[in-house]
Amino acid sequence: MQKSAEEFALFMLEEDLENNLTLSKNALSLFPKSPSSLNIITHCNTGALATAGHGTALGVIRSLRDAGHSLTIFANETRPYLQGARLTAWELKEEGIPSYLITDNMAGWVMSSRKIHAVIVGADRIASNGDTANKIGTYPLAIIAKHHGVPFYVAATSKSMDFRIPDGSHIPIEMRKEDEVTSFGFLKDAEGKPLLSEGVIAPNGTRALNPSFDVTPASLITGIITEKGIVSPVTEENLRKTFL
Repeated sequence: MQKSAEEFALFMLEEDLENNLTLSKNALSLFPKSPSSLNIITHCNTGALATAGHGTALGVIRSLRDAGHSLTIFANETRPYLQGARLTAWELKEEGIPSYLITDNMAGWVMSSRKIHAVIVGADRIASNGDTANKIGTYPLAIIAKHHGVPFYVAATSKSMDFRIPDGSHIPIEMRKEDEVTSFGFLKDAEGKPLLSEGVIAPNGTRALNPSFDVTPASLITGIITEKGIVSPVTEENLRKTFL
C-alpha cells in the first residue's frame, strides 16, 4: 500500500510538471516569435513553489524568458497573505528575471503609465462557462486590464476545470481570519514568534473582511492557457471542445 501511494504521488508530480511545461510552451504563440521586450503583470504565486515544478502563470513567464524575450515583471504583493511578495518576488529574483514588486492597488497606475503587454494569472477553479476563481484581487485586476485594453490570460491545467458547476456563483469562497487583514502578526519565524513586533495596523476592535478568493467573469478573460491548447474566446462550448 505504501509503495502504491508513493508511486501515485510520483505519477501526479511528473504529470503536473509535464502539463505545466506544455501549457507554458503553448503560451508562446500569444507573443511575438522574435525576441521582444515584454512587460507583464502577475498576481499571487503560480511558480515552482506552488506546483510540482516550473509553474503555470509564472511558468509561462519562465518560458518566455527561455525563448529569448527581455522581460520586466510587475508582481502584485497579493494582500493580505503576501504570496506575491514572499514567494513570487523570491522566485523571480532567483531566476534572474527583472521585476518590480507592487502593491495590489498600483496595478492601475502601472497600466496607465507603462506599456503592459499582458496580465497572466493562475486559477484555483474554473467553472463550465469559464468564470475563474483565483486569489483575492484577481477580479479587479481583470477589470483594470479590460479598461486599458491589456490582454488578460489565465494559465491553468485541466485539473482546475470543474464541469460540475455552471458558473462562478457556485464556487464557495473561503473566509479567513480577520487578523490577517488588521495585522501582520501572522508572519512568524521558524519558532512561531511574530516577525514584526509592532504588527497591528488597525485600531483594536476593527472588523475586517478576508475572502481568500474572488471570481473573475469569463467575459473579462482574453484566453485560458492550458496543456491542451489555448481557449479563446472563453465560452463553455470552447472549454468543452478542449477538455471533453
